[in-house]
Amino acid sequence: MIDFSIPQELTALGERVRQFVIDEIVPYERDPRLTQHGPNDELRQELVELARRQGLLTPQASPRFGGKGISHVEQSVIYEAAGWSTLGPVAMNCAAPDEGNMFLLDKLTSDEQAEVFLKPVLDGQFRSVFAMTEPGGAGSDPSQLLTEARRDGDSYVINGRKWLITGANGAGTWIVMANVVDDGNRSGPTLFLAKGDDPGSGGIVIERVMNSMDRNYVEGHGVVVFDNLRVPATNVLGEVGEAMRYAQMRLAPARLTHAMRWLGAASRAQHIALEHAKTRTAFGSPIVDHQGVGFMLADNEIALTQCRLAIWYTAWVLDQGHKGRHESSISKAFVSEELFKVVDRCIQVMGGIGVTDETPIEMIFRDIRGFRLYDGPTEVHKYAIIRRMNHVGSTAARVPGSDTI
Repeated sequence: MIDFSIPQELTALGERVRQFVIDEIVPYERDPRLTQHGPNDELRQELVELARRQGLLTPQASPRFGGKGISHVEQSVIYEAAGWSTLGPVAMNCAAPDEGNMFLLDKLTSDEQAEVFLKPVLDGQFRSVFAMTEPGGAGSDPSQLLTEARRDGDSYVINGRKWLITGANGAGTWIVMANVVDDGNRSGPTLFLAKGDDPGSGGIVIERVMNSMDRNYVEGHGVVVFDNLRVPATNVLGEVGEAMRYAQMRLAPARLTHAMRWLGAASRAQHIALEHAKTRTAFGSPIVDHQGVGFMLADNEIALTQCRLAIWYTAWVLDQGHKGRHESSISKAFVSEELFKVVDRCIQVMGGIGVTDETPIEMIFRDIRGFRLYDGPTEVHKYAIIRRMNHVGSTAARVPGSDTI
């Protein structure tokens, strides 16, 4: 049975989140602590306390840690509402990369690991990073991983260099992907847990924070050197050699939650552009009455509706217990491209004012551009889609609900 109804209590929660963001978070968009590298950690902590007071902090926390364990469909409504401001998810502790990291840590950590590496992130005390991407190494193709971990007694010693590590500066929990070599047992890409504030481990050097066009991620994107980082063998996350599988476990839902949040931001841009078009006049009438402008806004409405449906469907697939890799790739590729075009058209509707900071649209435009790259560029997702099609055929050509054409 196909049912697009939203429970009344979920709608009410979405409205509450949206109003919280409008009333308490949007004013911070002009705070000087929102730097060229993104909100600094002082601003993040202040925003987190606002959400905590409203009972809106970390809504996705699982029952394992006292949360409600909301479904992916429920996340779709809540995260879209939070995304009205790019600072909304930061305040509610459901922004990238922490949201995806918390999901992975909840799935893989032992109770002892969770106490040290997950609970402080769930509580908003400090942030986490997923350190995979490398210059000339792992990125869209993680198999090119260059960072190495060598066994030394009861520890591993990690050496390598990574970049575009979101939130690296000041992060407390580190998930580091490194290739285990010279181990008598198993080897291969492995995830390790490390504490950024542990002087005993040493070896994590923030070389610099990169200058990028987006500034919605806390403390920006860092270049990181692992210089003989020593971690105990008990800090292996999951099993040795299984990092690629775990990364996919994290990425399928994380791609979708990116889409949820950015849908909220693009919807705000559409709202601003429509209100502008209704009041701005040219050639004797409001510009919304001119087809050149009106059709752009209509195209936006079509795209936003289709993006929401794609997100909801993929969320439903995940809620059924499926891995959803194919569906999440389709949604990520489609939604990231469409939302970018939506915000671009909003700037066109706004005219010259659209490229200034007189409205938040130019900020949304700069921030949303990276969505076409982060968690896999569109072209990589299309490559994954066609590979699966070549193997099992086109799912679009099948009778809905059937496994055959």
